[in-house]
Order: sequence, then structure tokens, then C-alpha cells
Amino acid sequence: PACRHSRLGLGLECSQLPWGQVCAGARSFQVDYAHDCFRKDGTPFRYISGSIHYARVPRPAWRDRLLKMYMSGLNAVQVYVPWNYHEPLPGVYDFSGDRDLGHFLDLTAELGLLVILRPGPYICAEWEMGGLPAWLLWKPDIVLRSSDPGKGLALPQRQPRCHGAAPSRPPTPQVENEYGSYSACDYDYLRHLLAAFRTRLGPDVLLFTTDGNSAAELRCGTLQGLYTTVDFGPGPNVTAAFAPQRLYEPKGPLVNSEYYTGWLDYWGEPHASSSPVQVARGLQDMLQLGANVNMYMFQGGTNFGYWSGADYKGCYKPVTTSYDYDAPLSEAGDPTEKLFAIRTVIGKFQPLPEGPMPPATPKYAYGHVPLRKQGEVLELLDVLCPGGPIRSQFPLTFEAVKQAHGFVLYRTRLPRDVWDPAPLSAPPNSVCDRAYVLLNGEYQGRLERDGQMTLNLTGQAGARLDLLVENMGRINFGVNASDFKGLLQNLSLDSALLSDWLIYPLDVDSAVTRGWPLPTTQAEGSRAGLGPALYTGAFQTPGVAWDTFVKFPGWSKGQLWINGFNVGRYWPVRGPQQTLFVPGSLLSASAPNNITLLELEGAPPRPFVLFLDRPLFNQTVSARAGTELRPP
Repeated sequence: PACRHSRLGLGLECSQLPWGQVCAGARSFQVDYAHDCFRKDGTPFRYISGSIHYARVPRPAWRDRLLKMYMSGLNAVQVYVPWNYHEPLPGVYDFSGDRDLGHFLDLTAELGLLVILRPGPYICAEWEMGGLPAWLLWKPDIVLRSSDPGKGLALPQRQPRCHGAAPSRPPTPQVENEYGSYSACDYDYLRHLLAAFRTRLGPDVLLFTTDGNSAAELRCGTLQGLYTTVDFGPGPNVTAAFAPQRLYEPKGPLVNSEYYTGWLDYWGEPHASSSPVQVARGLQDMLQLGANVNMYMFQGGTNFGYWSGADYKGCYKPVTTSYDYDAPLSEAGDPTEKLFAIRTVIGKFQPLPEGPMPPATPKYAYGHVPLRKQGEVLELLDVLCPGGPIRSQFPLTFEAVKQAHGFVLYRTRLPRDVWDPAPLSAPPNSVCDRAYVLLNGEYQGRLERDGQMTLNLTGQAGARLDLLVENMGRINFGVNASDFKGLLQNLSLDSALLSDWLIYPLDVDSAVTRGWPLPTTQAEGSRAGLGPALYTGAFQTPGVAWDTFVKFPGWSKGQLWINGFNVGRYWPVRGPQQTLFVPGSLLSASAPNNITLLELEGAPPRPFVLFLDRPLFNQTVSARAGTELRPP
């Protein structure tokens, strides 16, 4: 019983792992095999935790979200450290602003929340490439997450300081993540990681693994010297759900490292949701067993910018910009019915903090904002690609031209007259992920991964052929983790290979950050049309900078920036997500707020966006049939 009711103490010493700011070390945190529980500083201890990803929540909101988690009765938080978020290029590190992990850990310490750290190096998390940097793919024959000599995963060498003396620490870091679900099954790789953790954290820190609760997943995901934990969602029999862990850990604490409170959304599929009653009942069943539980997610947040990943489950399944996850705290950080159901359960097992739950953050519907077309992408290449194109006989991948995210334009010319429609064709799985095709500047249509790979064209010899290729997010989970982007093979026109390409790696973000294109509040005279183009506008708030949600009436697909910040991908014609969350911290209460849209397919005749005070998640258009689906 003591293992079920122990409260959290404080204490920290700092150490470093080589791939992030990792504060670790404690007087003791050990497994008590005789009593099937953890002991923290000699006292029986059980954690009730929730996952929050600082990379998916703006820094100004971190304290609010952590306070709500603490007031829900949690005594711990589980945190991923995305390697690619902190080392965008080899040897280039960023722990500032929204990436200031040290500050986030300081905030957890102020609230007395234990931190269960998951530094990877692979994390999954429905995050771009599972947290691995895209620059690893600069070596085309690399075998990720393996010990293949000369091709495996090298760990970054950065050893940043732990900022501040945060009196909370991760007593038991996780090594890798769900490795048993990966095809390599390379025990030498796990031993290499274990040795790296031991070198930097010492021999006494308790290290663990997490895998699905099946024998097949645990077989390749576990290793002697790492404590085995499992993950699973609500179900009728939690004793049976924990049985696979007991095969590998006959004694010691039961641990569900990812108890699923909801699920992620994929573009083109219905919005996922789960029953608050079932989630609360499953939590109560586990706590009655004395288990340690981390709820994944407690707050999901947002895949800002280009950070959403993709699963591979027979086909490529990109993740939406929203990572709401139907979690106890909504994408905007608001308490939900599910949160209060969970809080009631926790209160049966340990005292709850005194005081009220912090309220939802204020929202505002700023309304209709007209936009104006600034220019087509093809007209703006000098600004979007100031370094000019790369010449190549055949197409090069994003990785070959060292482009991590976003867009690359491929340009060639028709080699002969084509009077009758002739197929522009790409081999299967060679367009990653969507190519927007233009001939002499006129939009022709698109080629799409796992979709249409042929487009009929007519034109004269020498006509300019452009393909703007979009990276929709690298695979974070599935068999194929080396997810190269761009045109991966040669294209053909009527079976004849196309050659002599100009390749433009576009840096839209830098152009927007520099304040170009200049915003305008005037929509008159703008001419919307088909094909990739940039649109701008501006709006002023009525003296408040509150959270809001932006809707895209009549738009097709693209990317949104507000005040230079890349809010993320919108795709209302595919769904289910119809609005993007815009944190109030991005807005100015006194100055005009600038909007930039990169629309990829086609804008409405009178382009505008609409700011609402609530999200719209649940309208889906089938990617295959074009028919609308609605969740039950």
C-alpha cells in the first residue's frame, strides 16, 4: 500500500546526455523487487504521470499547462527530447526560446513534478522522422537505428549545461523508444546506447525501455540492464495487459509508460476520440494494481511548422498539424471532461492539491481578414531561392541538396513537341510527397505519393515544366524509417526520360521572417487562381492578444505564417482538421498582425481567412473517393 500512496520529494544533481540538455542524478531511485515498487531516496514511490511535449506548446504557455497537470493530481510529467529540434545541422545547436529545455525543467521543478525524460535518440512521437535529424540521410545508404558499421546512428556530441539548479530530476531515463516495433532488431545497437547512457549518467541510474505489450514487440525491444515497461490503452483486463511485462520483469513495479488517453489524427481520416469514462476506468484499474502510469498524452499541443511526422501502415499516412489527441488538456490547453474524470480517480489514491483548477485560456473570434495575392511562386524564385538553382542531369532528393523541410522546385523543358496528350509519369513511391505540376506557368495538377502518379500533358518543345515538391513529414513509425524526400527517381514523358534539371531549394521561412512579402490589408484587385502562390494580409485585434483558431474557407492546401511564425500546414479539402490553432502569444494587441499564406493548389475567388473562438476538427474528405466522411 505504501507504494500506492507515496508523494513526490525533491532533489537534483545535474549530468548530461550527449544529445540534449538532460538533468539527471538523484540520491537514489531504485527498483524494489521484493515489494514490486520503486523506491525514491529509500521510500516506496509510485508515479502518476502525464506526457507533455514542450516542442508542441509555446514557451509562454508552459507554466499554465504544467500547473494544470499538477492540479490534476499528477506527481510527474513525461517529456520527449527531439534531437532534430535541437541540432538542425551537424554541430549546430539551439536551446533558446521555445527550445529552452532547461527553462522547461525549471518550471517542472517549481511545481515539484518529477520528470521522466525520453531523450531517444529516436522518439517516434508522431514527430518528423521520429526526432532523428534529416541530415543523417545525407548518407544515402544509412541504416537508421542500427549498429551497421559506417552506416548506423552516431550520437551527437553536444554536452550542454543544465541551466539553473532545478530541484526535480528524471530518475529513470528511457533508452530509445519502442525498438521492438522496428525491423532491425539489433541488440548491438541497444548495447551501444546503453553504454552511452552509462558513460554519461553512471552505473546507478535506473534506465528503462518502452514497447507494446506483446511478446513480439518485447522480444526485440528489451535488453539486460534496462528495466522493461509496456504501453497500452484502455481495455477490459489490465492484469492481462500487464502480463507480457511480467514475462520480462517477474518482479518489480508494473509500469504503463504510455496509457493512451486518445489518439492522433491523420489527414483524410476521421477525427479520433475516446470515452472519458473508459479512460478513467482503465486508470483506476491500473492504480488499484499498484501500477505506475504515464498518460499519453495529457496535453498534445500542435505540430507547428513542418514538425508533424507520418506513419507507414501499408501506405504513407501524414499526421495533421493539430496534435490535440483528444487529451485531458485540449490542444489550446483547456481542461476537458476527461481531465476531471481522471482527477476524480487520482483523488481516490492520493491527496489532490488544494485550490481550483486554472480556467481555460480566453479565446477571441477576430473575424474575417481579406488577403491579397502577392505573386506566384514561379515569379518569386529570386526571393525564395536567393542562392539560385542547382544543375543536375537527373533529379536530386531534398537530402542531396541539404534541404530538410518544406519545398523544392524542379524545372526542366519538354524535349519535343507533344500535340496529343502524353503521360508525365513517375515510378511508384518516387514522388515524396506531393508534386504540383506547371507547364509554362499554368497549373496542370499534381502527382502524389500512394496516389496519382501520371498526368497527361501537351506542349511545344522547350516548354518549361516545373514541379514544386512538398515534404509532408518524414516517417516516424513503420518499416521504412529512411524516408527520403523529393523526386527519388527519374520522370518520363511518354516513356522518354526527362533530363537537364534546375533544382531550387526554397527557403520560404527566411523570406517571411525578413518581412517579405509585405503584408497588405487590401484584397481589391487581387486575382486568385490555380497553382502555388503567396497571399498576404493583416489584422488588428481589439486590444487583446488571445488564443484563436483560423479557418480557410475555399482554400485547398498550404502553409500559414503569422507574424513570421510558421503555424503549420492547412488542408481543409482533405480534413479532418479545418482550423489551425493560433496561440495568443504570437499576436500583438497593439500593432497589425501579418498573415502570409502559401497556397499550393487553388485559392478562392475572393481570398480571405476567418478567425474563430473554437476549433473545427471533424470534417473529412476522402483522399481516394472524394466523398465526405463524418465520424460517428
